[in-house]
Amino acid sequence: MILRLIATREAILSGAIVVLLAVIYTRFPAFVAPDNLIRVFNDTSPLILLAIGQMIVILTRCIDLSVAANLALTGMVVAMLNVAMPELPIAVILLVAVCFGAMLGMVNGVLVWKLQIPPIVVTLGTMTIFRGLVFVISEGRWINSHQMSAAFKAFPRSTILGLPMLSWFAILAVGLFILVMNRTTLGRAFYAVGGNPHAATYTGLDVGRTQFWAFTISGALAGLTGYLWVSRFGVAYVDIAGGFELDVVAACVIGGIAIAGGVGTVTGALLGALFLGVIKNALPVVNISPFWQMAISGAAIIIAVGFNARSGREKGRIILKRAEGVT
Repeated sequence: MILRLIATREAILSGAIVVLLAVIYTRFPAFVAPDNLIRVFNDTSPLILLAIGQMIVILTRCIDLSVAANLALTGMVVAMLNVAMPELPIAVILLVAVCFGAMLGMVNGVLVWKLQIPPIVVTLGTMTIFRGLVFVISEGRWINSHQMSAAFKAFPRSTILGLPMLSWFAILAVGLFILVMNRTTLGRAFYAVGGNPHAATYTGLDVGRTQFWAFTISGALAGLTGYLWVSRFGVAYVDIAGGFELDVVAACVIGGIAIAGGVGTVTGALLGALFLGVIKNALPVVNISPFWQMAISGAAIIIAVGFNARSGREKGRIILKRAEGVT
């Protein structure tokens, strides 16, 4: 039992993060101080939120490349709303962000479900459209910190039990979706559709509808992250979070979510995001050029995909051996 637990992908990745922190400690001990680790987790929280949504989409054999553009568009919408109505309660801003992001996710879901366009084509297209809409509605202008209300900017920075609200949103999302994926019919449907779409259809599941809800959830989390991002950094502009969708996919792959669908956990997405978060925060501290981040992230993706493929082949060989033994 203990050996089986140690051999799990989550345990291996947890060990890799511990080793990485130990290596960083030898160069810069202050990095692993509790206060700094809280800051690292807070910096990684947007990636965690988006990785959870991406994980669900990938489980259904799809991919969502529009999450960062969704974040940017929703962030600009709520920032403009705040400028126009600075007295609007934060609860209303949060609701608008989640609903608007979910609506953008639904656009992806409908195109994949009803028109049966490949998800990568759909989300590449909507990624460009969403970025274009940011420019159109803002006319290319930035919304800066001095234009935002104090409450709008203060909310993600406010602390509870020593943790900023941004971190609490990531923690709550992890807990919520662990329950959703393991305890609800919808969560089991995501795994079933990704694991074997044909068998899922025979059991009465609508594959397209399930994928639609996966995109909707991903969009809702991207919308929420859009508000948290622009309010935390105090700025909204066209290229906000540019290229961040690649980090999101990388976090999922590193966390053991199979691109082929049907395999992955919320915990894996969390650990994959934390692994990348530690790397991105540590490289400048230990005087390694930030330009190496892309190379390291890319190498981590290739290694993770290779690891996943090898695990899948080994499982296949075990099944064949057992089959040969039954005559």
